[in-house]
Amino acid sequence: MTTQSLDESGNDDTIDWLDNGPVKGKSAPTRMCLATREHMPVSRLIRFVRSPDGDVVPDLAAKLPGRGVWVRADRDALAGLLTSKSGFARGFKQSVQVSEDLVEQVDLQLLQRCQASLGLAKRSGAIILGFDQVRNELQKRRPGWLLEASDGAQDGRRRIVGLAVALYERVRVATALAGEELGMAFGRDHVVHGLLKTGQFTDVWTKDYRRLYEFRRLTDDVWVSGTVGKNV
Repeated sequence: MTTQSLDESGNDDTIDWLDNGPVKGKSAPTRMCLATREHMPVSRLIRFVRSPDGDVVPDLAAKLPGRGVWVRADRDALAGLLTSKSGFARGFKQSVQVSEDLVEQVDLQLLQRCQASLGLAKRSGAIILGFDQVRNELQKRRPGWLLEASDGAQDGRRRIVGLAVALYERVRVATALAGEELGMAFGRDHVVHGLLKTGQFTDVWTKDYRRLYEFRRLTDDVWVSGTVGKNV
């Protein structure tokens, strides 16, 4: 743990960074990122609260009690706050304790949310796994998402994505998870190819995946706006 305190020079930020508590209702308000000062939808931000002991705690579900601050889902933005002498203290307007591995904690929690979404979808029959099975499913209907392991063989990934684009022109491809990370979602050692069917789980997965994707800063990935395909 490292301690962050308010700037003793008296030049602390005058912005009230704290929200009024957990997000309620179905609205999608915007908040200002403590690191970048960008106004963004809360769906693209990560909430942090200060525990009674003064520890900075990530609140990915945005449901923990008390007032919190928000940081863009971006590992560099979060890392910058950790190295600042008054990064989170500036937001909470008081001294805080910050874990040195907070970036890794957030990455893991974002990953676990994605895995939980996929696991629930699998138990409900909304997931197809395996190269041949995914290929056969693509012949029947448009996918909600293709799931391709980031460390999977390029040839196999190109064939699956190429078939999907040929059939439907535009598809959504998730490639932020490694094969082992995908496998953990389904109780397997390793998964390279998967498909999430269009349906009730698509929106939940999309929200969880977008934050993980942006946090991991996969700028060279095939997925940027959410789709790949002709003229994209």
